[in-house]
Amino acid sequence: MHLSRRNLLASATLAAAPAGAAHPRERLRTGFERLAADGYAILEGRRVGIVTNPTGVTRTVQHIVDVMHADPRVRLTAVFGPEHGFRGTAQAGGSEGRSTDPATGLPVYDTYLKSGRALAGVFAAAGVDTIVFDVQDVGARFYTYIWTLYDCMEAAQLAGKRFVVLDRPNPVTGRTAQGPVLHKEFATFVGRQPIAQAHGMTVAELARLFNGEFLSRPVALDTVLMSGWRRSDWYDTSALPWVPPSPNMPTPDTALVYCGTCMFEGTSLSEGRGTTRPFELLGAEGIDGRWAAAANELALPGARFREAYFAPTFSKFAGRTVGGVQIHVTDRTLYDPVRTGIALLVTAKKVWDGFAWRPDDWIDRLTGSARVRTMIDAGATADEVTAAWQDELAAFRRTRREYLLYR
Repeated sequence: MHLSRRNLLASATLAAAPAGAAHPRERLRTGFERLAADGYAILEGRRVGIVTNPTGVTRTVQHIVDVMHADPRVRLTAVFGPEHGFRGTAQAGGSEGRSTDPATGLPVYDTYLKSGRALAGVFAAAGVDTIVFDVQDVGARFYTYIWTLYDCMEAAQLAGKRFVVLDRPNPVTGRTAQGPVLHKEFATFVGRQPIAQAHGMTVAELARLFNGEFLSRPVALDTVLMSGWRRSDWYDTSALPWVPPSPNMPTPDTALVYCGTCMFEGTSLSEGRGTTRPFELLGAEGIDGRWAAAANELALPGARFREAYFAPTFSKFAGRTVGGVQIHVTDRTLYDPVRTGIALLVTAKKVWDGFAWRPDDWIDRLTGSARVRTMIDAGATADEVTAAWQDELAAFRRTRREYLLYR
């Protein structure tokens, strides 16, 4: 814990009323909406670059880059694209590279897989003095946008730039954190620092946590908070348009299951990429109705499993019919995505002799240690696996509490 740094950071957070102080019927306003309503005052006189993607839209689905570029009160001079790119055309593990935005004429720089001094050099070359971040997250540690946030904060500090985070809702609520905490020796771009698999935070809260706990030197940070958002709110209560944050995140329902079923990326089974229900459909050749039956026998809270057959159009088993399950969330307030994902891994291995981990042990990178893989291989139950991380999860929850900005 860095108490002196926390005290410093408290003064660096832009004054904004937490959602808990707002009238319960107040319409949610995003960080960008509040920034614009304030006349972009904190950006006055600054050369601004923005890290964003297709999710950076207004309530009327105008892209904020177009809005800011057209406003004489903002000197927007560069755009920085994360994984999938600024306009979101690249699949997982890809980006759009360096380009010029045809709508605004602004230079677009690629941040994907860049960090440290290399990324600081990109910011320097762009000639900006303030970096703004506005990207919709989905609440999972292995969703790479939060690590783009981390890398950009670190690079901005190295380059002597100011950093501004515009907040958006966590679509699966911010009620609590769930799942295993990353062990530092397993750090990659799907998990740079020890946070829980389902972190239960907004990007502004994460920025404060990164600045206070993990960056070797804090960046000059401002956060523009939402108003009208409560930690128990689901995305569909926001009245905001949903723009897929990545090609395989088509709906908020996808985000709800993703934090658990993305673990199937680390196995020989399809995680549903190439279907209309990615991360809700799981399967492989040779699986039959025994998997759904075994999963339903566990009576997992808030979930039922349907025997399903599908043919992915790309990724694993492309063009072939596979068998498996479709997850049906029956009560999202009870549903635990990480526990459900572990239970599905355990039952898949039990009923299908073709079950295997990816040869590179990618599951260890996704879950943050070798524990899930080795315990399941040793025959542990889902309850035994989830019990093994409770102490570290409790410690993370205590740290997380210091950085929460909403009730």
